[in-house]
Amino acid sequence: MGFARMPTNSESLQQAVLQQVNAIPRGSVSSYGRIASAIGYPSHSRFVGTVLKALPANTQIPWHRVVNSQGKSSFPLGSPAYQEQKQRLEVEGVPMLNGKIDKGFMV
Repeated sequence: MGFARMPTNSESLQQAVLQQVNAIPRGSVSSYGRIASAIGYPSHSRFVGTVLKALPANTQIPWHRVVNSQGKSSFPLGSPAYQEQKQRLEVEGVPMLNGKIDKGFMV
């Protein structure tokens, strides 16, 4: 994931977030904060979460590759969203144990 040109409005900022998430390689994860930093807004990790939360159910954006700064899923342990994220990551070879990803998978 490279540094993106700094967006100037909310819509382009959202697009920059989605481009960074799309750039996370299969079998890897990143954090909300790393994505925010990559687009030039290091204090906007919550905005990254807000953008991902608003994605439609049938999105092709790999939202499941984004975790919090501790390498944990932001979904409640055992919730349907947690189970979906866990399953998607495990299909890609990224194990999740008790909601946490080994930091070796972080990009």
